[in-house]
Amino acid sequence: MKKILLLALAALPAITFAQDTQYTIQGKIGTFNAPAKVYLEYRFPKGKPIYDSCMLVNGKFKFTGSVGAAPLPAYLLLNTKGPGNGNSTEDRAIYLEPGVINFNTADKLENAKVEGPKTNQENERYMLAQKVVNDAYTALEEKQKAATDEQKASPEFIKKGKADEKAIDQMSAAIDKKFILENPDSYISLNAIESYAYSADYVDIKPLYDALTPAIKSTEAGKAFGERILKLKAIALGAIAPEIAEPDTSGKMFNLSSLRGQYVLIDFWASWCGPCRRENPNVVKAYNHYKNNKFTVLGVSLDKSTAKDKWLAAIRKDGLTWNHISDLKFWDSEAATLYAIRAIPQNFLIDPNGKIIAKNLRGDDLEDKLAELFGKI
Repeated sequence: MKKILLLALAALPAITFAQDTQYTIQGKIGTFNAPAKVYLEYRFPKGKPIYDSCMLVNGKFKFTGSVGAAPLPAYLLLNTKGPGNGNSTEDRAIYLEPGVINFNTADKLENAKVEGPKTNQENERYMLAQKVVNDAYTALEEKQKAATDEQKASPEFIKKGKADEKAIDQMSAAIDKKFILENPDSYISLNAIESYAYSADYVDIKPLYDALTPAIKSTEAGKAFGERILKLKAIALGAIAPEIAEPDTSGKMFNLSSLRGQYVLIDFWASWCGPCRRENPNVVKAYNHYKNNKFTVLGVSLDKSTAKDKWLAAIRKDGLTWNHISDLKFWDSEAATLYAIRAIPQNFLIDPNGKIIAKNLRGDDLEDKLAELFGKI
C-alpha cells in the first residue's frame, strides 16, 4: 500500500541556510503536562535525524529556529510519558518554513488544525484530499484483520483484497495528479509527484513535471527531480533495461545481460521489507508456473552490508529459487540508483531482447501478464 508523503524526508536535497528565515511552531496538544513531551524531527539528505524537544505545559509548546529558503519536511511527535522520541505514540507531518506555524488539537495529532505560511496551508489541503485514501486503507486493513483464518486462506478473499488495494492506489494516484496540475507553484506538488512516480511511467510523469512553475523547478528538490526524470526515461516502457552487474550470493559478479533470450522479472526487494516478503509468494507461484517457458526472475536486494545473513535467510525461508544479487549498500544500491528506485517492492518485466514491457506487476497482475505472454498453465 502506498503511504502519503512517501519518503518525504529522504527525498529532498540539502538546502542553503539564510539569515532571515526564522520559523516558529507553537500550539497546544490537549492539556498534557510533564512528563509529556513533544518532539520536532527533521533531517537533511544522507544526514542523521535532528531532534528538538519541548515539555508540554497545560498542552502548550513552542519551537523556534532557522530554515533554508525552501521548505523542509518535518514531523511533530508526541510522547505522553516524556523521555525518548523513539517511544512516541503519534506523529504529524508539517513543513519548516519562515513564519509562524500554529498547531492545535484537543486530542490526537492527526486531528490537529495547522495554520501557517503557504506550504503548510497547501500541505493541509493535500492531506485533506488524500484523507479518503487513508480512510479506505484503514477500512481495508480492518476488514482483513477481522477476517477468519478460513477467509484469509480463501483465494477469492485474497483476490478481492488485492483488487481493493489496487483500486485505492489508483485513486491516490488520481488525487496526486489532480493536485499537481491545480497547484503547479506548490512545493507540495514535488512530494505529490514523488508519490505519483512510484507506479507511473515516464510518459505520464514528464508532463506533470513540465507543468510545475520555474520557481518550483529551480529549488534544490525541483532540480533533483529534474535529474531523476532522465533516469525515469531510461527505464520507461519500451526502453532497453540498463545493465546491472552486482555480486550474487556467493560474491561472484552476475550480469543481467547474461539472461538475454528469456523473459526476466527484475525484482527489487529486501529481507527487511514487509510488503516485499508478503509479495514473495506471488512471485514464487508465477515463477513455478512459467519457469519452463523462458521466464525467470532476478532478485536485486537492498539489504545492508551488515545483514547479508538475513538476506540469505530470507531467500531460503521464502523459497526464492532464482538468481539473486546485491551490493549490500541499502538505499545506495547502484542498481537501485540506476533504476530510480525510491520505494520497494518494485519490479520490471523485460523481454528476451532486454526491452522493458511491464512494471510493478503484483499478485494477479503478474500472473495475468505471463498468461498473456505464454498462455494459461
